[in-house]
Amino acid sequence: MRSKFSFISKLFLSGLTFCLTICALSTSSYAQSDKPLTLIVPFPPGGSTDITARTIQSKLSERIGRPVVIENRPGAASQIATQYVARSAPDGNTLLISFDNHSINPIVKPKLPYDTFKDFAGVSLLVRFPLVIAANPSVPGNNLAEFIAAAKKKPGLYSYASTGMGSLNQLAMEDIKRKAGIFVLHVPYSGGGPAIAAVVGNTASLTLLSYAALKGQIQADKLKALAVTGAQRLPELPKVPTVAESGYPGFEAYSWIGAFAPADTPAPIVKKLTADFQAVLNDPEIKTKLTQGGFDVQASDGPTLDKHVRRDHDRWQQFIKNTQLNLED
Repeated sequence: MRSKFSFISKLFLSGLTFCLTICALSTSSYAQSDKPLTLIVPFPPGGSTDITARTIQSKLSERIGRPVVIENRPGAASQIATQYVARSAPDGNTLLISFDNHSINPIVKPKLPYDTFKDFAGVSLLVRFPLVIAANPSVPGNNLAEFIAAAKKKPGLYSYASTGMGSLNQLAMEDIKRKAGIFVLHVPYSGGGPAIAAVVGNTASLTLLSYAALKGQIQADKLKALAVTGAQRLPELPKVPTVAESGYPGFEAYSWIGAFAPADTPAPIVKKLTADFQAVLNDPEIKTKLTQGGFDVQASDGPTLDKHVRRDHDRWQQFIKNTQLNLED
């Protein structure tokens, strides 16, 4: 009996040693890789996701001791970039930096070329932020209530630019439209940069994006801020009311940005990536830059991001079902 117990103990210890060795080798191979860490952004430069990635790029490179490359792969409401990462080698060297439509795409696009919930491992929920409703200066009204009054008088005259069909900025605006009883035409674009350009050029009347993406244009008086979709006013825009203050109590809508690895990436590598992102996001310089852009730094672990994706998906799935919103391209 003692001999049998001894054999089982040795077998267990051997297995444990093997697992620990593999984990150590996985983490070591990631840390010592001579490859750059590539952050795949599903949108053109100039939008919230791209700004967040570029804000942390330099510090992240310092942290891991190798280059961090940002690659913009816009198109198909982020499907092109997302599929690319899902099929990338699970070695920790290629990550997806995506935002809320990662949760929403499975609702509005039933034939995605990847599985949102099975093909990715969450690394970190990086930031959360309210949207700023910003309009071309020629649009009537200096706040949301005044714009809504004007839109009621001329239904269909005004339009809003979103970052694509089924994006959070579309869903938030559609919610406001229904609550206000107005018709404002939806014009989808491939990302925040093109949406801003459309409103500045008066091709569209307004858009809903992060303050970081809109800051330059607002400060240059090329856009005017009408409202904020968060529960509180932004410190950077103290005179701009929330949507709730504009006559719609309880209204809140937040976007978010997260980092994802391919699903089969070894757990030790994912944990190392999480630690790297958390350290950079909590760096005082980076945190200040993001906060000044209207971002609320989260710096979560991977499981928290995965739960957030599912919770966001369920919320907007219910909204789309209740409103019978048509989100076909």
